[in-house]
Amino acid sequence: MIYLDNAATTMHKPREVVDAVAAAMCSLGNAGRGASAGALDAGRVALRCREAVARLLGCPRADHVCFSANSTAALNAALSGLVGQGDRVVTTVLEHNSVLRPLARLADERGAEVAYVGCDAHGLLDMAELERLVVPGTRLVAVTHGSNVTGNLVDVARVAEIAHAAGALVVADASQTAGSAPVDMVAMGLDVVCFTGHKGLMGPQGTGGMAVAEGVDVRPWAEGGSGVHSFERRHPLEWPTRMEAGTLNCHGLAGLLAGIEYIEKNGGPAAVGAREHELARRLYEGVRGVPGVTVYGAWEADPALCGSIVALNVDGLDSAEVADALSEGWGVACRAGAHCAPLMHRALGTERRGIVRLSCGWFNTEDEIDTVVAAVREIAAG
Repeated sequence: MIYLDNAATTMHKPREVVDAVAAAMCSLGNAGRGASAGALDAGRVALRCREAVARLLGCPRADHVCFSANSTAALNAALSGLVGQGDRVVTTVLEHNSVLRPLARLADERGAEVAYVGCDAHGLLDMAELERLVVPGTRLVAVTHGSNVTGNLVDVARVAEIAHAAGALVVADASQTAGSAPVDMVAMGLDVVCFTGHKGLMGPQGTGGMAVAEGVDVRPWAEGGSGVHSFERRHPLEWPTRMEAGTLNCHGLAGLLAGIEYIEKNGGPAAVGAREHELARRLYEGVRGVPGVTVYGAWEADPALCGSIVALNVDGLDSAEVADALSEGWGVACRAGAHCAPLMHRALGTERRGIVRLSCGWFNTEDEIDTVVAAVREIAAG
């Protein structure tokens, strides 16, 4: 199989990740629950993973890295914990449903006012419209660092400048970029960064979380067991306990730690991202100009703003038909459809037939890319 669905999850993991999870399954207890060797070892793994995430995202305080099951859980917690009754929120049409749906719920339940920033024909965020919509009194701007449909990167540092000038906080969704694009919370001015472990970080599914800047008060989303202050009526408010009710997935965190260390060993997110971008550009160059093939995203406008995704359609075919043909004829695994990003598809005019998303990863090869190019050409030729 040629696996080009890395934007959904990295199926091929470093051997170190597999070994770390297997070892943890046989040795770790419950972090913060007792003083046995297994419990203490689990706590050490969690701490080392917090420190690794803090390094990766430029978060000054490791205790402000809070773990969850994935970025969706982290985004729900961050948005629910920051948006109050009647607050104004600005977001974008580039967002995944993990941002859009929590904001819709906050609009229904708390009367939040949600405004949406559009994009141009290449799917690039309209910064001028962002400036118009982020008015004084705006509570929060929620923005993706990279589109999961087109792969386009967003200048989140510029978004933060605009937001902070109006007194708003910034929640960045780094689901598509953590591990394959440099993220520095301080340099970029980001108040909360939500991440998932199973994509660019090459870790297990069921891992993720948020990194929170000092001074940003995110109210706890869930409450329950914490391992400390058991006689208090409400959940403790100290970091990171305030955002981590219940047992941590330390087996998964052992794998996530190994994934981050593997990335660091191979040059860090910039080096990993450059390799993946090189593969994606090879794919784009191979399919651009093929009669009947439409490629979406910023490849033509500014390749530097593209990540590791090539999004395309073939005339006369639904995206699912193309994906099925790639799978059945060439063993190519990709993703067709709406990608949980309805506003992005409406903006691109692909709401009815979706898009074929080919997302490259660290373990793909040039030969695989060339095979996919040949397959797309054959499908387009009918």
